[in-house]
Amino acid sequence: MTLASSELRQFSLITLGAVAVFAIFRLLPTGTNLSHMDFRVDPRATNAIEFCDPLNPQFIPVVASRSPVTLTVATTEPAVAGREVRAVFTLKTGSGKAVAPEDLLVTHTRQLHLLVIDPSLTDYQHVHPTPGSTTGNWHVTFTPRTAGTYRIFADFTPVATGRGLYASVDLVVSAGAAPGPGTMDAKPLRGSVEREGVTFTLETTPAAARAGQPIDLRFALQRRDGAPVPLEPVMGAFAHLVAFDQTRSGFAHLHPAEADLLKRPDAVKPVLNFKLTIPRAGRYVIWAQVNLGGSERFVPFEIEVGG
Repeated sequence: MTLASSELRQFSLITLGAVAVFAIFRLLPTGTNLSHMDFRVDPRATNAIEFCDPLNPQFIPVVASRSPVTLTVATTEPAVAGREVRAVFTLKTGSGKAVAPEDLLVTHTRQLHLLVIDPSLTDYQHVHPTPGSTTGNWHVTFTPRTAGTYRIFADFTPVATGRGLYASVDLVVSAGAAPGPGTMDAKPLRGSVEREGVTFTLETTPAAARAGQPIDLRFALQRRDGAPVPLEPVMGAFAHLVAFDQTRSGFAHLHPAEADLLKRPDAVKPVLNFKLTIPRAGRYVIWAQVNLGGSERFVPFEIEVGG
């Protein structure tokens, strides 16, 4: 056998081995029983939710759009303001298939994010349910602070698509004997808000925000005594902003441009930058979520978007 033929035979064996390994990996289970087609709506349908690009943050009109996933909720007892609610959420595809933990990717440290907001936009909570014993069931507890019909948005990313999807469901909360804790200091303000010795500031550029045009958001924190702000990561970022419109037709979940957790913001006055495009004019409330020394804080801001 000549040297050339020996090298050719060796090359052929290596190639066949690589093809065999590739074929074996293709046959291995991915963990999910759902495919890309399970997360598509009828292409003829109007107002369908599209797979969303996290690098191009937009306001997602969840309620008016048709999602390929349905979200339902059940509670062990009627929901009452000021009392802990034990709820079970169920995610299913349009064909009725349950969406289980193996069907979802971990995004921002969790598989399923629930954004809970009351009618007045003064009670926002971000909670993470855990899988139940029944496939497709997700359990969570939270305490609504006011009475009314709460709207709950689900934010998740299927393994089969790798892109974010959304769904929503409403939960009626009855009035309690007294307002829930934190209700009185949750009124959204413009510009700056002080909470427990820390000033939170949200500025927009341009100052007069307009519908359909990109908005730069500058979020800053500073302690009244001038000491360093104990800003720590929360869900894989130094802060999260979530914007709601007056009718709660949808939301925008924003993450800062300062994504590298190894590059910490200034200790005395940390500043984080966000981008957002809002499609329609009106009043919006933007909730900031941060972790200060191990304690999560939620701070609301109000902005007016012109036409």
